[in-house]
Amino acid sequence: MDDEPNLGVLLFLPYRAMENRVIAALREAGVELTVAQMKIVQRIGPNGTRLTDLAEQAQVTKQTAGFLVDQIERQGFVERVPDPTDARARLIRISPSGEQMLPVAGAAVAEVEAEWSRHLGPKKLLALREILSDLRTITDPWAP
Repeated sequence: MDDEPNLGVLLFLPYRAMENRVIAALREAGVELTVAQMKIVQRIGPNGTRLTDLAEQAQVTKQTAGFLVDQIERQGFVERVPDPTDARARLIRISPSGEQMLPVAGAAVAEVEAEWSRHLGPKKLLALREILSDLRTITDPWAP
């Protein structure tokens, strides 16, 4: 049993594999995002997200998140807009140019999930999704 990776590692390995595939697909489409930048982008909500929330969810300092957002903004994939609920605050949201990368990322995710389904079988993949969704209720403080 000591030779077996713990559950955290077993959960992380498939995540990292999928993340690498998404980044590779984006690069092939001309979108250059680092893993650190991707950790910010994937946490931006559909209506935008405050920088402090992005930092917390990506588990980086506000300064690091700001630095990464600056880089992604210079590439044209995100934009800062006023927060309609607080005139002093700004939201980070995917820009119209950034919206074009979402189908590329989505297609890469779908391809990986299809491969996993072929490997595990649809029943096991569904069971995995259900189990992970159940775990999300006690592990994801940002779950809707």
